[in-house]
Amino acid sequence: QVQLVESGGGLVQPGGSLRLSCAASGSIFSTDGVGWYRQALGKQRELVVRITIGGSLDYADSAKGRFTISRDYAKNTVYLQMNSLKPEDTAVYYCNHRRAGGYNDWGQGTQVTVSS
Repeated sequence: QVQLVESGGGLVQPGGSLRLSCAASGSIFSTDGVGWYRQALGKQRELVVRITIGGSLDYADSAKGRFTISRDYAKNTVYLQMNSLKPEDTAVYYCNHRRAGGYNDWGQGTQVTVSS
């Protein structure tokens, strides 16, 4: 199991940007799956973007062209760069880590609020 800690959330105006970070307590391998999900108030958790264990990159339609996922293996950190934010992006954002053999780790979440 890997402990995940998200940071970087906050209040931002529509059209603004935020970069979320997800620091892992252990190594993240290039073969691991990592991703970002979000859950708005009263709604189910949904995928934002992920890199699967097989290496595929999956974006939610709402994130395409605006959000980018990246990994820093030296820092064991996953990032989510979010640009052109909209009020409907308001949610708690969760980091996820998966590894073949049963790892499926979640962070505690970080709140993103997009409002003027």
